[in-house]
Order: sequence, then structure tokens, then C-alpha cells
Amino acid sequence: MSASLLRRRLAALQAMDDVPAEDLDALWADCTPVRAADILGSWRGSDFETDHPVHAMLAASGWHGKRFVSQREAHPLVCRGEDGELFSNQELGRGLASLWDIELDGEVTAAMVYDGQPVIDHFKLVEDGVLLGLMNGKGVRHEGRSYYFVLERED
Repeated sequence: MSASLLRRRLAALQAMDDVPAEDLDALWADCTPVRAADILGSWRGSDFETDHPVHAMLAASGWHGKRFVSQREAHPLVCRGEDGELFSNQELGRGLASLWDIELDGEVTAAMVYDGQPVIDHFKLVEDGVLLGLMNGKGVRHEGRSYYFVLERED
């Protein structure tokens, strides 16, 4: 599937008030696996209007995105403080994380493994500079739904 078509599908889902889980699952299935070494850098995050509890938690935290310094140093929750400055919210994220290439549903793709909690964020390529993320782990699924988010390269 072409990157421009994936980007249009992504934009349509981002504009919706209540995104169907099936549409996010289908978009994920059509995106391209990516390698951990290829996603180093700073990324601005956003997500979808769903009733998933992670959506509310990230909105309340001032979540800005993620920063992948190296495969062994990843900052999963870069937030904007009340002073307007960005900081790595290691308290909320329970530490830092690392990047790996991990199999999910028969595909090997980049993933971020949290150091302090049983959570893995998996990433696939929508188009150059845009990733679709899927959060996985104990207690993450809500009413059978995965938590999906988007990262756009900042640097």
C-alpha cells in the first residue's frame, strides 16, 4: 500500500471523534515494519479520540512525544511542564526504556521496552517521518482494544 494512501487513512482517523478499533487494527496491518536503528531521534506524539484510559492519562500529563537517544537509551514519556519546557517524565514512565526489533503477530518491527513496567510500544512506518505506535503489555488492553498513537519526527 502506498505511503500517501496510508497517510490519508491516518489523517481521516485522527479527525474522527470516536475511532473504531477495527479501523486502527486495519491501519496497523497495512503499515510497514521498521528497524529500531532507523527511528533514533526526537518524535512528537499524538493519539486518537478513543475511550482508552491511556489517552486520558497522556493528555493529563502534558505528553509531547518520545526521544530515542540510542537503542539502549529511550525516553518513553517526554512531557511539557507547566513552565513550557520539555522533560523526560521518568516518574510516570517508571524509568527509561530501550529499543529492540521484536516480533509481533508474525512481523519483526521496532519496539520500545519500558525498563520499569511490563509495557512494550511497537512501531510501524506510515510514511517517511511518521510512525504508528501500538502499546502492548500487562494491563494495557482496554475492553479488548490496543492503545494506538502516532509519532512524527522532529529532527
